[in-house]
Amino acid sequence: MKKNILRIATFSLLAAALAVSPTQTQAQENKDKPAAEKKDTPKSDKGIPFHGKIAAVDKAAKTVTVGERVFQVTADTKIKKLGKPATLADAAVGEEIGGTYIKNDDGKLTAKSLRFGPKPEGEAKGTGKKEKTEPSAK
Repeated sequence: MKKNILRIATFSLLAAALAVSPTQTQAQENKDKPAAEKKDTPKSDKGIPFHGKIAAVDKAAKTVTVGERVFQVTADTKIKKLGKPATLADAAVGEEIGGTYIKNDDGKLTAKSLRFGPKPEGEAKGTGKKEKTEPSAK
């Protein structure tokens, strides 16, 4: 009787170990594989958003450095400061910056839009929605 119980327990443990083994192996394989290179290009032409503080501005090379990223400013880049049109000359080191960029095939980051300074009041999240109006009384 004891031998039968021992055999059943042994087989049960063996079956449980075999059942769990493939899932652990698969998880370990996924962990060991190097992560595919993260695509830094969006599916639309809107660009990839960024924000931070301006670390450097090179007016001659037309670049803005935010953290470790260097953004190339082109004639197509839309620049605003405090909600009004601006130029690269209006940028100041240490100032807040936000905007969108695209990553070129050569790895350079081209700014599509730049915003110097804090976001204007009207540019908060959720704008652009229609305001609710009270239904008119009939």
